[in-house]
Amino acid sequence: MSEKLNLTIGILTISDTRNLLTDLSGQKIAEIAENADLNIFDRLVKKDEPAEIRAGFDALLGADVIITNGGTGIAKRDVTFEALQPLIAQEIFGFGELFRLLSFQEIGTHAIASRALAFFTATDKLVFVLPGSPNACELAMNKLILPEIYHLIKERRK
Repeated sequence: MSEKLNLTIGILTISDTRNLLTDLSGQKIAEIAENADLNIFDRLVKKDEPAEIRAGFDALLGADVIITNGGTGIAKRDVTFEALQPLIAQEIFGFGELFRLLSFQEIGTHAIASRALAFFTATDKLVFVLPGSPNACELAMNKLILPEIYHLIKERRK
């Protein structure tokens, strides 16, 4: 990791069945972030509905980084990508590609159905969009997000 900054993380879980107590993925992201000395701004759970996803996202705009999980597959109810796509000012293409490669090494060809991505908003918020699986969230946090989060923020602030 490069030089540390004092960063806050907003965590948004998208699920029709989870709440804050049963949200293992959001809990995993928060635990890993806290262990890496990142501050949790807030953690929310919203239904897999575009308006709810956007409302949850908007409530986290006070954070430096927003990490979502859930709703990134190809089921008809998976609308996270569609809800957040209008907010993409600059996509970080390598994130999704590397995530799917690492996932492929763990789960095989099912990884092609993941629409995980990372991007910056027009207001320079760094956003990571992850699947809802706790294992996928742990993989993304440990192998991609934590090693690069400070570098990405510093580059964007130049």
